[in-house]
Amino acid sequence: MGIGALLIARLWIPSHAPHPATAQAAATVVEAPVVVAAKPIPWGAKLDGQFLKVIKLPAADVPQGAYSNVGQILNQDGGPPMALSAMAEQEPVLPSKLSGPGERQTLAALVDPGMRAYTIGVTAVSAGGGHILPGDRIDVVLTRDLDPGGQPGPTGAGRRMMTSVVIQNVRVLGMDLNANPTSTTPAVASTATLEVTMPDAERLALASQDGTLSLALRRPGAVDIAPIRPMLVGDLGPAGPRQHDASPPRHAKASHSDTLPRIDTGASVTVVNGDTASSLKVPFESVSAGL
Repeated sequence: MGIGALLIARLWIPSHAPHPATAQAAATVVEAPVVVAAKPIPWGAKLDGQFLKVIKLPAADVPQGAYSNVGQILNQDGGPPMALSAMAEQEPVLPSKLSGPGERQTLAALVDPGMRAYTIGVTAVSAGGGHILPGDRIDVVLTRDLDPGGQPGPTGAGRRMMTSVVIQNVRVLGMDLNANPTSTTPAVASTATLEVTMPDAERLALASQDGTLSLALRRPGAVDIAPIRPMLVGDLGPAGPRQHDASPPRHAKASHSDTLPRIDTGASVTVVNGDTASSLKVPFESVSAGL
């Protein structure tokens, strides 16, 4: 019996022991401390201890540039920074989401490297009726008069108006003084600040002096650059209904039948006889008599 128990023990123990490879993999998992949002952090909030906490993550999953302790954020020279973007609970806090030490929330902090913030004047109509908000992407359309001395008509037929797309797929940084990308309330603005390249800033400066600028709102995620040609007033179709010209064209010759008055002496009546139908011409007198 003792020998049988020993054999059973030797057969049972290897089958239930952890696999050496599994045990080695579990032992090699290294965790690292990461500072995350302890609760949702709104845009523009000045950070303090209530917004931050430290959790452990696998070292391979730690985002590049993440902070390892709260003091790295709050104890900077100049004071705690401010949130440049809203952060969800448990989201790692990264330097790209924070302003400089002690800095206030400014529009300049939102501009990506190599880009510029350029402001243009808008109206309730040219700015999408107030529905364009910071963070949206838009196209800029220019409308100008190629012949300022022309006499304007009710449909612009007396002027050489033209529209063209100046730039496409640019990010809106601010509408008036609102630069909060989490804004959800439409508001009518008189200025729009756009994130553009330096050549595009020059293009906008010229366009604003040459005509009227308006913004076309893009759907979220649309990044296509469409090949669009300038459009003239004539591309919209005739300016108004064409007047019927009763006189024949000068190049057309009047035929002999057109020079003589047409005299209609009767009416056509269809006569059906069995399966056969025929047309019969009868005088007007018979028609008026009820034929």
